[in-house]
Amino acid sequence: MSRLDFEGRVAVVTGAGGGLGRSHALGFAARGAKVVVNDLGGSASGQGASASAAQKVVDEIKAAGGEAVANTDSVEQGERIIQTAMDTYGRVDILVNNAGILRDSSFQKMSVEDWELIIRVHLNGSFRTTHAAWPHMRAQGFGRVIMTASGAGIYGNFGQANYSAAKLGLYGFARTLAVEGGSKNINVNTIAPLAASRLTETVMPKALLDALKPELVTPLVLWLCHESCEASGKLVEVGGGWYAGVDWERSKGIALGCTGEVSAEQIAEQWDRIVDFTDPDHPRAVIDTMTALGTALGMND
Repeated sequence: MSRLDFEGRVAVVTGAGGGLGRSHALGFAARGAKVVVNDLGGSASGQGASASAAQKVVDEIKAAGGEAVANTDSVEQGERIIQTAMDTYGRVDILVNNAGILRDSSFQKMSVEDWELIIRVHLNGSFRTTHAAWPHMRAQGFGRVIMTASGAGIYGNFGQANYSAAKLGLYGFARTLAVEGGSKNINVNTIAPLAASRLTETVMPKALLDALKPELVTPLVLWLCHESCEASGKLVEVGGGWYAGVDWERSKGIALGCTGEVSAEQIAEQWDRIVDFTDPDHPRAVIDTMTALGTALGMND
C-alpha cells in the first residue's frame, strides 16, 4: 500500500518528552504532521517540572526538518495544551493521550493522595485534553484520538489499584466517545502498550526491556490516527512487535425467570453454568446486552 502520511495534519502528543510519547511525536513529524510536544517534565511519580524534556524532542524534530512546538502544561490543564495547537497551527487533528505517572502501592497501604493523583493525571487529564479538542474536531469533521490504557487496567495487577482503575476507565471513556464521534468522522481507539520507559524500567528485566522498544508501538498509533483508518472503539494490546485486539466476552448465561423470585441458593446451584464460557458471545454495545436479556426471557420471539 502507499505510504501513510500526515501532511497538513496537526498532532498533539502528551507526555512526549521521552519513551512512548517521544516515539509517537517523532513518528508523526517524520510523516509530515505538525506536532505539539507536551511534557510537564516531572518525575515518574509526578513530582517537579522542567521545560527541557519537551524542548529536546522539538529540537530533534526540527533538526530532522519537521515542525513542532513545545508545551509544558500539566494534562490537568489540558485546555492549555490544545490552545497551543490552535494558537500555533490553527487546528488539531490528532490527540494522543499518553502522559502518565505511577504511584504503586498495595491497596492496604495506598494513600488517598496516591489514588487521587493517578486518577487526575491519567483519567481526568485525558478528559481535559480531549474535551478541549473535541469541538474543534467536530467543527472540521475529522479527528483521531488515542487513549493509552494498560494490561493492568484490563486484567488487574498487584499494587496498582489506582493505575488499573484509571486505565480501564480510559477504555470505557473511549468506547463512548467512539459512539458519539462517529457521525463527525472522529475515531477514538485505545492501546494497551508494553514498552520500555521510565515507568517500566524498575519492574522489568533488562533483556525484556531491550525487546520492548517504544518504536514498535508507534506504528500502531500512526495507523489508528490516519485518515484512511476506519477503526473506532477498538482496544489493542501491543509490545515488542506483537499486536493483538482485545474484546469483551460473555457467557451464554442462564435465565432463572422474570416473574418469580430467584434465591441465592438457585444462583449457587447454577453458578457453573452462569460462568461457563463455552461458545461465548462477544457484545459490542449496550443494546447487545438488552437483546440477549430479552432473548433469555423469551421477550424477543
